[in-house]
Amino acid sequence: MSIEATLGLGGNLGDPVVAFAAALARLRAHAAVEVKVTSSVWRTAPWGKLDQPEFRNMAVLIETSLSADDLLSLCLEIERESGRERRERWGPRTLDIDILTYGDETIDRPGLQIPHPRIAERAFVLAPLAEVAPGIMVGGRSVTDLLTAIASDDVSRDAEGTTRLKELVAAQPG
Repeated sequence: MSIEATLGLGGNLGDPVVAFAAALARLRAHAAVEVKVTSSVWRTAPWGKLDQPEFRNMAVLIETSLSADDLLSLCLEIERESGRERRERWGPRTLDIDILTYGDETIDRPGLQIPHPRIAERAFVLAPLAEVAPGIMVGGRSVTDLLTAIASDDVSRDAEGTTRLKELVAAQPG
């Protein structure tokens, strides 16, 4: 059985676009994951901890036969491969991969919360998510409606980053 899930990717250390391309390659290489749609790359002012470089963010719609727990394990493995170190909450990172939604499931336990907590408060999550899955419902509201309610000038499409990501993905074997 397959389920649609959405992932949010972010980073602000090193070259996040290269990290995104590598993460997409790893997702595509997994037998239980099919990457359906990828968003543009977005530029985002830091959130939570402000004294750090701006972030790049994107969203991915996948179809998977992995359980939510196994998908989380895969995301954490990809983060570790990118050099991710969890030093401080909302701090700088090479790559962060969050499970935003997993079908219409709600999961709330230590280590795994779906839909991702605070999704409705974060334009940097909603803007790319609205590109790949505008009709997904979170808390009874569509992603598009949630984004309209909190749209921010701190989040903007990164045309150069998006073009680079497409070029890097196209150059990948397979």
